[in-house]
Amino acid sequence: MITPKALLLDLDGTLLESEKLWFIAEQRLMSRYGHSWTVEDQRHCVGGPLSRVADYMELHINGAQSSTIIGAELLHEVGSLFESEPIQWRPGAQALVRQAHELKIPTVIVTASWRLLLDSVMSRMSETVGEFTLSVAGDEVNNSKPHPEPYLSAAAGVGIAIEQCLAIEDSHTGTLSAVNAGAKVIAVAHMQPIEIPGAVILKTLEGQDVESLWMLVNN
Repeated sequence: MITPKALLLDLDGTLLESEKLWFIAEQRLMSRYGHSWTVEDQRHCVGGPLSRVADYMELHINGAQSSTIIGAELLHEVGSLFESEPIQWRPGAQALVRQAHELKIPTVIVTASWRLLLDSVMSRMSETVGEFTLSVAGDEVNNSKPHPEPYLSAAAGVGIAIEQCLAIEDSHTGTLSAVNAGAKVIAVAHMQPIEIPGAVILKTLEGQDVESLWMLVNN
């Protein structure tokens, strides 16, 4: 079996069906400031990082609050939802991670979400698929997605050359980060269209496995 040396995985929208929770949190926050929040607003913000979302929200409410405070409030809202809601995996993601662990392939979560949010769900995820090898959060790098640093940091953390890593993303921002880092990239486009040279675009991970995905990115 020919497989990648490491699996680098985005969290929100790729592993977990958590974009719904972000949408609820964003709506609640904007409602407190007397503004609506649409699906189009969410699509604009998919992939983060938090600073970009908070800046957009500050403009959305005409500067009624600073992006720093907005970011902190959004973290609180999303964190509460992450802790209270059950884990919901994206189609095919749970089986893929479980297979990687069975094959002893290192798995790294690479997310623009902050460590506070990541830790609130990662232990519960591990209960069903086994322990992840490493994780890289958005507040632990100098440059978050779409900069390549998060993926380069992930590969370095497990001691694997980035070209031997398979990255899986769902956003334009994250896909750019992974492609520019030099990883082999699968992008599962379900909330926004992704057309980035160097990435293989799929509609779902369902029906795929580690070997089939690796073959797709190496054709």
